[in-house]
Parts: sequence; C-alpha cells; structure tokens
Amino acid sequence: MKVIQYMSITVNGYIAKDNDDTSFVSPVEWKSFRKMIKRVGNMIVGRKTYEIMLRNNEFAGLDKIKVVVVTGNKSFTVSGKSHTAALSPQKALEIICQQGFQEALVAGGGGLNTSFMEEGLVDELYLDIEPIILGKGLPLFREAEWEVKLKLLKVKKLSAQEVQLHYKIVK
Repeated sequence: MKVIQYMSITVNGYIAKDNDDTSFVSPVEWKSFRKMIKRVGNMIVGRKTYEIMLRNNEFAGLDKIKVVVVTGNKSFTVSGKSHTAALSPQKALEIICQQGFQEALVAGGGGLNTSFMEEGLVDELYLDIEPIILGKGLPLFREAEWEVKLKLLKVKKLSAQEVQLHYKIVK
C-alpha cells in the first residue's frame, strides 16, 4: 500500500497558527486537498485535527470517504458513519487496507505526521506552500530524532502565489 502524506504549510513550515487557525489556507489549496482526498478515497487524521475538521464542517461533501482517526484514547468515539478510530498508525493502515484501498492519505496534524514519518510508513509527500510566514505556529512535524531523505518528483503551480511540491521518500 502506498502511503501519501499531504499538508498545506506556510513558507516556514507551519500547518496552523498556535490557536489551530488555518484561515491563511487559500480556497485553491483546499480544492487541491479535497481533490486528493476524493481520488484516494480515504484519509487518516489525528484526534485534534479530526475535532477541528468536525467543528469547521470540513467533512461536508466527503460522506463517502473512509476517515480513520488515530488516537491513544481507547474510549474516543467518532461522528461519521464512515469514520473509525485506531490506536496507532499501523492499525490505521490495517483498517484502510482491509477496506480494499491501494493508497492511504495521511492528513495531519503535526503529531500524526511525525509518527508516520518516524516509523518509516510514508512513501510520498505533498506540500502545498502558502505565501505566508508566521512568527509562531504549529509545525509540520514535531521535534524528534529522525531524518528522512526526499527525492523531488514534481513542482506544480497551483496559483500565481502557491506551489505544490511532490516528493518521494527515499528508503
């Protein structure tokens, strides 16, 4: 199974402001992200990202998408009928695999991104770069002791101000 990590980030690597605000993410990027979700047919998110997406009604129009929430909380309950919880990245991938998918889409947040990358589970990385720099915020990855080499596959211009970087993870 191919595992794709997809995130929108600021030029200096933040995925949100400290208060979880992602209002700097453009409609062009949201469209690109949702297109990838629909193509893959699933998404894996962390608990905090899931709760933010629910609160902001970001699952609207994604009713047929299999959503797996990775959380260490065994009593966590999900809201959507195509949504389920998993206790680890590996369990999340098992669920996606059992559903017959060939690809899995990891869509944040920073802790989940770090877990997948640390465990060597990611095959490709898509980064949509927003034309903004934040003085502080939530990083793409949490600090940890690991290193991953990348091979640039494609640079795509999403708009006059935004680009998408597509990398392969060198294993």
